[in-house]
Amino acid sequence: MPDAVLDPVTTQRRTCRGPVVARLVVDQWLVERPPAPDLQGHLVCTWRGDLGAMRLPLPDECLDVVWVDDGSIWLSGPETRSWSRGYPPGTAAVGVRFKPGSGPVVLGLAASEVRDTRIRMDELWGDRKARELAERVAHRPDDRGRELEVEGAVRRLIAGAPPVDQVAVEVAARLGQARPTLVRELRRLVGLSERQIHRRCTAAFGYGPATLVRILRLHRVLDLARAHQRRPWLADLAAAAGYFDQQHLSHEVRAIVGTTPGTLLAAPDVRSVHDVAA
Repeated sequence: MPDAVLDPVTTQRRTCRGPVVARLVVDQWLVERPPAPDLQGHLVCTWRGDLGAMRLPLPDECLDVVWVDDGSIWLSGPETRSWSRGYPPGTAAVGVRFKPGSGPVVLGLAASEVRDTRIRMDELWGDRKARELAERVAHRPDDRGRELEVEGAVRRLIAGAPPVDQVAVEVAARLGQARPTLVRELRRLVGLSERQIHRRCTAAFGYGPATLVRILRLHRVLDLARAHQRRPWLADLAAAAGYFDQQHLSHEVRAIVGTTPGTLLAAPDVRSVHDVAA
């Protein structure tokens, strides 16, 4: 039985900054930390984990910069669907996750350029810059030191970055509600045409409003589940997250993740950050 009726208004998307009542098994491979105070405007978190513990990626609209213990550094773009790639057990990685809309301006690209893609940072920065960062990270004696080294690289990039598109951020916040604002209403609220909204969403998040709603709603399901000590009924989760019904939830989970909601909530190898190797 569920602990209580799910509240679609007060339950918010999980980040490193917010409290989590119940840590689901889907999160247990990953250790997240809040970013340094001066980076909190651009980063959701820094993180470390064992890539060998991941089997089922969970798409999101963020960009991650990830160092892997084979000495490579990757940029992982926003994703529209889950995909599978195995790693040997014990493959260590550390990374930073940019806030939605922040990664593209800091890294100097449109999110759509790296949608459903993982690319080596030397393809963006050149061999020397990427190699030097990879070496600095590798020389740190522990994961925390490696996280700080990657944060330092982000800090240097932010110094010359343009402002984040706050209109796109507002659009995403409204689309992420249990009852998303309709695009025709967004036009009035932000003073842009539907085409302009789509273009700015695509640049900031990798895809337009319709796909963004689907991705945010899927994460909302997990956030609602995390907020309860015991697993709630799927019908309650579906209603609170903004799905028409449980069948709608099941269809979307199958289409995006390739599994069932029950498996998604119970599987110990589902992850919420990007895979990093092509």
